[in-house]
Amino acid sequence: MTAVVLVHGLYHRPAHFAAVAERLRSGGAEVVAPELHRGSLSADTDAVQRAVDALPEPPVLLGHSYGGSVITGVRGAGHLVYLAAFVPDAGESAAGLGGASRRLRDAIVHEPDGSTGLHPERAVDALYGDCPEPLASRAVRLLRTQAPGCGRGVPEHHGWKQTPSTYVVCAQDRAIDPALQREMAARCTDMREWRTGHSPFVGNPELVVGLLRELLDDLIAARTAALDPLMEHTPHPANPPSR
Repeated sequence: MTAVVLVHGLYHRPAHFAAVAERLRSGGAEVVAPELHRGSLSADTDAVQRAVDALPEPPVLLGHSYGGSVITGVRGAGHLVYLAAFVPDAGESAAGLGGASRRLRDAIVHEPDGSTGLHPERAVDALYGDCPEPLASRAVRLLRTQAPGCGRGVPEHHGWKQTPSTYVVCAQDRAIDPALQREMAARCTDMREWRTGHSPFVGNPELVVGLLRELLDDLIAARTAALDPLMEHTPHPANPPSR
């Protein structure tokens, strides 16, 4: 089965996708969730590129928030999914497209070494406001500090121009303006809109899993259809001689 690669956003970790990954794996899908926080957009993109290159077939590649900038620069995906994510064009960065909302900016805590973190209570409001309290609390505990400058990185490649893509607008998002999301969605092949906050993989993982399973099925069907003509022209072994 085609794999799924899950790419988290700023301050997040692969563990934030745990509920989605577990459900997909229980259905037989291979799931990879690379750790970012490599210090720059180009380094984060390289980490995801290595994960994609290690797979036998082009995967469904999902990027959340800043993760959209990362997956934009990756080559070799079968389908791109932008989940409340940035879809930069040539010369654009996540910060240049509009970046974080005022509510999310107010949650940012500046550290002495130049990195930033998120104030826990304000992070819940901005990122997980529609999530059940136990899930939101766990998600906040998983957050980590972020090196400066990643959001200002500009992708060198723009995969959405060649690869089929789906944008998911989170209509109740408090971190990235849904109006901005709809503008970026116009660059993608398809758009869905969910009445969720910024992080449905925490509060409503079944929504994310359902979309990814649908796209996996579409990829598998397309590959099967592409193989059918080849199978028709494959020579059959000669009948064995009768004895």
